[in-house]
Amino acid sequence: MRAANRPYSVDIIGEPGLSAPSRPPLASPAHAEWLDEVWAGLGLETASVVGISLGGWLGLDFAVRRPRRVTALSLIAPSGIGRQDHMLLLKVGVLRLFGRRGLLKSLELVSGRQAALPEPLVDALLLVFRHFRPRMGRIPRFSDADLAGLSMPVQVVMGSDDALLDSRETRDRVVRCVPNASVVWIDNAGHVLPPQTATVSGFLSGLQSVPSETPAARSLTTA
Repeated sequence: MRAANRPYSVDIIGEPGLSAPSRPPLASPAHAEWLDEVWAGLGLETASVVGISLGGWLGLDFAVRRPRRVTALSLIAPSGIGRQDHMLLLKVGVLRLFGRRGLLKSLELVSGRQAALPEPLVDALLLVFRHFRPRMGRIPRFSDADLAGLSMPVQVVMGSDDALLDSRETRDRVVRCVPNASVVWIDNAGHVLPPQTATVSGFLSGLQSVPSETPAARSLTTA
C-alpha cells in the first residue's frame, strides 16, 4: 500500500484473537458501537474499511449505521448479501468432532479449493478451526435499501465457486443496488480466496486521485 494508507488490523470481539470474548448478537447495534470505540481509540474520524467474510459483514453493518465515518469499503467474500448455506455450517460443526481429518475436510468444504492453498495458510486455518467456536446461526442479510444507501465507493471481491455464500446473488445485488460499486469476480475460486493485497491496494490508492464529483458507477471485473 502507499504511505497514505495506514492499515490497522483489529481483533473482532467474540472472534479468534486477543479481543474481548463476549459475542453480542449480530442483529444488535453492539458491533457498530464497539467500532465507534475503536475509531475513538485510534483517533479516527473517518476511515476506509477492508473486511473478509464476517469481517465484510461487520464493515457493511458499520457503513449502513455510520455512513459518514466510512470513506470506502473493500469487501472480500462478504457475508450478508447473498444467501448463506446453513446446512454447510452444520456439516462443518459435525466434522470438527473428528480431529485433524475432520478439520481438513471442513476446511475443504468451506474453502472450495483447499488443495491449492499454500501449506502455511492451511496450517493457520486449521489452528483457527481447532480453537474457534464458529457461529452456527444465520447471519443477517442487508436489505436492498441498506445497500442502496451506501454512498461511499465499494469494492466487492468474490469467487465463482463459494460453497458457503451465494456469490452470484452477492454479485447481482451489489451491481443492482450499490450506487458506486466495483465487483471483482474470480473464476474457479471458493470462499477462501488467494491474496488480494494488490486488488485492495489498487482500489484504495485509486480513490486518492478521483475527484469527489466523479459520477457514481457500477462495474464488474473478472480475474
